[in-house]
Amino acid sequence: MSDRFAVAAALDGAGWHPAAWRAASARPGELFSARYWTDLVELAERAGLDFVTIEDALTVQSAAGRGIDDRVDQVRGRLDALQIAARVAPLTTRLGLVPATVVTHTEPFHTASLVSTLDHLSAGRGGWLPRISLDESEAGHVNIRAVPASTEEAWAEAGDAVEVVRRLCDSWEDDAIIRDVVTGRFVDRDRLHYVDFDGPFFSVKGPSIVPRPPQGQPVVAALAGDDASLAFAAASCDVVFVTPHDVDDAAARVAAVRRAEQAVHRSGAPLVVVADVVVFLGSGAVATKAHLDELDGAEPRSDAAVFTGPAGELADLVEAWRQRGVQGVRLRPGVVTDDLAAVATDLLPELRRRGVIGEPGSGLLRQRLGLARPANRYARARQ
Repeated sequence: MSDRFAVAAALDGAGWHPAAWRAASARPGELFSARYWTDLVELAERAGLDFVTIEDALTVQSAAGRGIDDRVDQVRGRLDALQIAARVAPLTTRLGLVPATVVTHTEPFHTASLVSTLDHLSAGRGGWLPRISLDESEAGHVNIRAVPASTEEAWAEAGDAVEVVRRLCDSWEDDAIIRDVVTGRFVDRDRLHYVDFDGPFFSVKGPSIVPRPPQGQPVVAALAGDDASLAFAAASCDVVFVTPHDVDDAAARVAAVRRAEQAVHRSGAPLVVVADVVVFLGSGAVATKAHLDELDGAEPRSDAAVFTGPAGELADLVEAWRQRGVQGVRLRPGVVTDDLAAVATDLLPELRRRGVIGEPGSGLLRQRLGLARPANRYARARQ
């Protein structure tokens, strides 16, 4: 097992509890402000988190999961995740930034430009979290197409989207920019390449408009649970988020990831397996969650385990998951203003004391995750 263990936070509005915006510490009036998001990421960086993910979708939130509901007592609306990441990137120096983007209705050329730009603005700390959409209401926003016929088709399309983005990142070799004032040559045209991708979902010529990112290719992550999403992650991603509900389930999820890698004949480094957990931390966490449940009218449903209690007990769980092969944890703060702060002041110091994690790192996000910088495919072919 690698000694590296990643700790990340998943940021989504006021927090992962639907009533989080009504907590005493919440800042509902600032959810759509730059100051709110810079405060969160600066706290995450000071704490020493490896990266944060930022949620996104092509429709407003809904308690029903798909479509638009009539509830007015929950947060509705969000800022664009990639735009948030670009805004906060120059204000941080160590923290990885991994925004979500819906690939089902987004051209991969545009995604490549945005994600590559983020990696440049962050000096090599960018990533992205491809999402699929089977929501008719989201398809209705883009006036391009209907939703995919199946989950399998949607993930297959996502795989092609990632492949196009990776090729576009490679379409500029690392030394393509010359900047020779004397000869008047800014670029070496022999080091710019057409990608000429032609598949069932996309036809993209290239090259990209953005020079090759500092990481070569920004980190690609995915949340995977069923066979189709696991196959996508195994074939296309660097990091996979799983949702174990207990210690034994953690081992089973890791095993499922490794089987998926074998099934797609994955080459190169294995996926970094990161476990998700919703957290309500501190001595008053039980009462806080009970109060929010009452305000919302029910206990919220969650695909991930929900932990409520002191940081020491959460550290026990994290250690147990690590012993089962999990290589990181992504914490979903129930109330972000309370629980991200508790992660910073209580959980991370405890994990360091136990030797689960080291002191805050720096450098490229790929390095933080133990991932090599990919060689440029077109440079290899030219040589």
